[in-house]
Amino acid sequence: MMIIQSIALLDQLDKDLNTFAMRVREWYGWHFPELVKIAGDNYIFARLANLIQHKENLDEEKLPQLEEILMDAGKAKEVLEAARKSMGHELSEIDMLNISRFADKVVRLSEYRKGLHNYLIKKMSDCAPNLSALIGEQVGARLISKAGSLTNLAKYPASTVQILGAEKALFRAMKTKGNTPKYGLIYHSTFIGRAQPKNKGRISRYLANKCSIASRVDCFSEDLTDKYGLKLRDQVEERLEFYRTGKTPRKNIDVMAEVAKELESEAKDKNEDVDESKDNSKKKKKRKRDDDDGDGKKKKIKKDKKKKEKGDETKKKKKGKDGKKKKKKEKK
Repeated sequence: MMIIQSIALLDQLDKDLNTFAMRVREWYGWHFPELVKIAGDNYIFARLANLIQHKENLDEEKLPQLEEILMDAGKAKEVLEAARKSMGHELSEIDMLNISRFADKVVRLSEYRKGLHNYLIKKMSDCAPNLSALIGEQVGARLISKAGSLTNLAKYPASTVQILGAEKALFRAMKTKGNTPKYGLIYHSTFIGRAQPKNKGRISRYLANKCSIASRVDCFSEDLTDKYGLKLRDQVEERLEFYRTGKTPRKNIDVMAEVAKELESEAKDKNEDVDESKDNSKKKKKRKRDDDDGDGKKKKIKKDKKKKEKGDETKKKKKGKDGKKKKKKEKK
């Protein structure tokens, strides 16, 4: 559920940020039109607009801050020179205040979008590591969101995963008896973009097959690992290479067997490490017991010595008292 909500919010933020950034460009470009050509990125433009504000007040004191935003000393000097020669209109204080506030909101929204993207990556690595390793976090999250849940996506056949997100085009093709769509949401994957136009349908079908396998592994496996997804990704790479050069790719059963062997070897290593740690802990406990026993024996010996010394002292005192009594009687 968290993945579905976060990817929906992420897509909405992308649309809103593009709209807001274009509004900042048009609004501040009325005052400083040369900055639009220098700063191409929307996030950097909003930060520059919030920093510069009135171009007449821009001087060399703000040059280090410009370099920090642009990450280029040459561009920072270019902004400074453009501000001195700018042909933009002057703005009042109230107008500039509204522009700077709006630019600050855009900057904060962009930073929140980055944090949300990192959160989505973490959630996908926890819930569907193989699917995210195969096709990417955003495309995998969109597939889960469209299916409704990871369990529903795992139940879908590969043919459904292939056209997931292109239902309107599919029904339109069925009504008009035209060509059905070759891909849906998986079109945003890099694999389909790298394939030749004649091979896009073939690679989309192959990729949908691997996505179906990855989603089933993520849904029904007890131990979460991304090794299956990485191997499936290698298989898709080999399939692209096969379309280009004709080199035969590995079979799926061989790749799955390799992953199973790797997981078994890792499990054995972990068990050995656990056994070694248990043995070490037992040895440490035995050493502590031996040390405690040795210390206890030493303490007992010391106590016995002290008792003997006290007994000897008491005997000497008694003998001294008896000797004194005898002397008194003899005197009498």
